[in-house]
Amino acid sequence: MGDRYNIHSQLEHLQSKYIGTGHADTTKYEWLTNQHRDSLASYLGHYDMLSYFAVAENESKARIRFNIMEKMLQPCGPPPEKVED
Repeated sequence: MGDRYNIHSQLEHLQSKYIGTGHADTTKYEWLTNQHRDSLASYLGHYDMLSYFAVAENESKARIRFNIMEKMLQPCGPPPEKVED
């Protein structure tokens, strides 16, 4: 019983510290948005990946960086409509 409580409190601590880990009320859209933004930020942070995308798309690195930054605004499209009960 004590181990279960300890693991649960560690999970709550991680969820309060890092947004990407989610919580009980995280929607599928929010979780996917966090995942996509994490991936896009990683691409921007790794110069070699940026160069690879530039060569693959036959664009300049600055254009690829700009496009990735634009995608970070709404990486999964607009949020779904809220359904009121």
